[in-house]
Amino acid sequence: MAGIISDCAYKRVHRVYCALRLNLPRRTKRRVPTRPRQPLDAPPVLNTTWALDFMHDALYDGRRLRVLNVLVEDNREALAAEIGTSLASVRVVALLEQLVAQHGPPQALRCDNGPELIAQAMTLWCEERGITLRYIQPGKPDQSAFIERSNRTYQEEVLDAWLFTSLAQVREVTASWLETYNTKRPHDSLGWVPPLTFLPRPSSAPESHYQLSA
Repeated sequence: MAGIISDCAYKRVHRVYCALRLNLPRRTKRRVPTRPRQPLDAPPVLNTTWALDFMHDALYDGRRLRVLNVLVEDNREALAAEIGTSLASVRVVALLEQLVAQHGPPQALRCDNGPELIAQAMTLWCEERGITLRYIQPGKPDQSAFIERSNRTYQEEVLDAWLFTSLAQVREVTASWLETYNTKRPHDSLGWVPPLTFLPRPSSAPESHYQLSA
């Protein structure tokens, strides 16, 4: 009898334990590998380093959106802004593949330690093409200051300036902003000229479309 009572009590406690969701695995903090400090250097030679960074925002109806910005550090050209509700590592690689086909490969990519950027698909793609991955140290956005400054401008002039109802609207306004940013908007760090005036691409290069289609 004592064994039966003990077994029933155990089952009752277990049901309560599960009802309170105490049986779920504990979420532990993701450990980021130790990274060396990444100095900022931007020699006036195209495709030395591209920087990647994600931004987050929301449409008017509350749906979340993400933006992956790609910046050429050598002349501060905003190379692309990929927009979607979800941007997995395979989509990041697809964007980079298209940009490399248009502009040639960079020597290095500078990025933070986000899951899409440390994923195997990303690291293998860079390894196969001889592209160095320069991960900044966690909590040190100053090591990626060029794209952080570009992100702030994009936030102020696009994401904060418009109420978007669809991803198509975000893409349309972003494409126009990229064209202006690269060809007309003066940059104080470049002597008050646009990126493609400061360091233009060869005339033989294919015309940039700046953004992947949906």
